[in-house]
Amino acid sequence: MALKLRGKKGFFALTGIFAFSIFGAAQTSYSPAASYGAFFDAQTNLPRPKESFQKKGEYLKSLFKLKGLDWPAKYVYLRSFKYDSQLEVWVKNSAKEEYKLLKIYKVCALAGSLGPKRFEGDYQVPEGFYYINEFNPNSTYYLSLGLNYPNPSDRILSDQAKPGGDIFIHGGCATVGCIPIKNDQIDELYILTASAKSAGLDYIPVHIFPINYSVKRSYEYLGKMLETDPSYKALNVKLEQAFEYFEQHKQLPVVMTKDNGEYVINDAPALAPRFLPPPPKIRPKNKHVFVVRKVSDVVHGVSKWPEFPGGTSAYETFIQKLGKDMVPFLPDSVSKAFVQLEFIIDADGTPVNFKVLKGGVDEYFNGELIHRMENMPKWSPAIFNRSPIPKKMIQTITVIGE
Repeated sequence: MALKLRGKKGFFALTGIFAFSIFGAAQTSYSPAASYGAFFDAQTNLPRPKESFQKKGEYLKSLFKLKGLDWPAKYVYLRSFKYDSQLEVWVKNSAKEEYKLLKIYKVCALAGSLGPKRFEGDYQVPEGFYYINEFNPNSTYYLSLGLNYPNPSDRILSDQAKPGGDIFIHGGCATVGCIPIKNDQIDELYILTASAKSAGLDYIPVHIFPINYSVKRSYEYLGKMLETDPSYKALNVKLEQAFEYFEQHKQLPVVMTKDNGEYVINDAPALAPRFLPPPPKIRPKNKHVFVVRKVSDVVHGVSKWPEFPGGTSAYETFIQKLGKDMVPFLPDSVSKAFVQLEFIIDADGTPVNFKVLKGGVDEYFNGELIHRMENMPKWSPAIFNRSPIPKKMIQTITVIGE
């Protein structure tokens, strides 16, 4: 179906059109004389990518052969699911073929909550349709792949003065808003995507979703959140349409952006409830109803997010130091832990209600970690409709022994 893109008051194309590869046959050797293109050669002449290629080149070549794929990569698509902590890698040999799932990496740290990134310092991982626009071989986090946040939609809907930026897929298992995977995994992904870029794929798409919509637990969690933040629902519909289009066709949807920042998914599939909801709970009669102030999961309309004293960099320093300080509390049988905590920045800025969501070690370790987090200084609270509100936060603490 041909797309008709209108002018100033209509739509303009955002993603879905990518440069076709004209790269030739796959190389059969990993000798230094082999060339995969100027960009790849330039990258693998640098220390870290060179080391990554030496460690992972043969493995990737074998993996591609096992999957029936040509090496080097011709077409690569990444999609990430925030709540499910996963980063999928899809590859195909030609434009008309369906994508094949190559690998799933665990996203080993998380900051923020579900919902798009809208402010600098909101600790949010973006949600939407992006592509890789930077290869950083000298990253603080080992190796990193930059994303084009803010994209055209974000530039309309996010804070005009300070929308934030510097969103990367990187190594290191620490984050306040990026997508981290382990170093030996970014080794693979960096080489794989660099080979695709060198082969002619100028735009390597990266779609970031709040959840994997095919996972019942995740779908139900998102549904509860949408009840408290209906303004998030409009964006979520577009994200789910793009997810469903790919699930049905194993091809990328064409995504466009309206003048108001709203995404439009070309040939969007109809959406239906994926899982039958549980039967409604009947409220007992003759019971007192207590009004409880709800903790906000709202993204849209928040004019100021909670801020750690000293800002994002100070918070990141605090989290990294905490991870190092917790090493002595690891049991002898455990060398590392990735503990995901949920807590609330109350309306007066006090961090309260700490709870371990994932990765807890044991009662002693978890108790000590929560105790130290409870001793954080007061934050500046979130502001909604000019009033301070409680705000739920999620943070992964990385603890790795020597």
